[in-house]
Order: sequence, then structure tokens, then C-alpha cells
Amino acid sequence: MLDYDDPEIEAQWFEVRRNEVAEYLGREGVAHGEVGKAPAWHLSPYVSIWAVESLKSPGSVGWRAISGDLPTDYVSAKEIKHPRDAMRAIATLWKEASEYMLRGEKHPTFAIGAGDSNGELAPMLASRAETLLGWADDPEVWEDDDL
Repeated sequence: MLDYDDPEIEAQWFEVRRNEVAEYLGREGVAHGEVGKAPAWHLSPYVSIWAVESLKSPGSVGWRAISGDLPTDYVSAKEIKHPRDAMRAIATLWKEASEYMLRGEKHPTFAIGAGDSNGELAPMLASRAETLLGWADDPEVWEDDDL
């Protein structure tokens, strides 16, 4: 098992996640600037939240992306200023999407996967959403942050 307290191992994990975010945003057609050199928040090797530069306003955060042992996704940073809020927003959307999937319906604004494995994907998405919501609401997870 890898020691994620080792700075070299953690740096490698960061680089993989960073590339994952950049590739995902590219596939999604999201016009963006730089992805942060390191995550804005992380819990290695499970989850990382990334600041993604806005093209419209260089130097400012335009998007927040999530990557790790879960689906890669993103939200606009227009109303979301902190990684904790990004985690909560993404988790809330995933929870809602999983409920639609379990009912065999398409979410009106969000798609994940090709739709052919919703039976498998919905419980996993719901589980990840619940975990993220728990972390977002846990002050100990964020105790090193200036909130």
C-alpha cells in the first residue's frame, strides 16, 4: 500500500488527478485556463478539489473540479468560492442524479455515463454523494482551512 504521507507519492497522485481534471474538462468542451498546480483541498487517495482558471477572467477561479476515487466532475465557481461548497454542490447533484437513475429517468440537466449501466452506477453515485456530503458537513475535515 502506498504511503500518501510521503510527499513524493502525494505529488505523483496530485499530478495524475490534475491531468485527469484537464482531460475531463477537455472532453466536456469546457473552455478554461490553468488547472491548479496542487488541489485546493484533498484527502489522498480518495478525493481532490481543484481550482480551474477562468478564460474570461484570467487569474481568477472559473470552475471547481473534483477527482479521485470517484467520478471526475466540475461546477462553475461563479457562486462557489470555497472547495467545501464545491464538494457540497457536486455531491448534491450526484445524489439527485442517482435518484433519477434509480427511477429509470434522465436528469434534466446532468448526465453521467452512457445510460446503459444506471443500475450499477446509481448506487455507487449515491454512496459517493453521501460520503462527500458527510465530509462537507464535518468541521474536522476542514479544520486546517480558514473558513
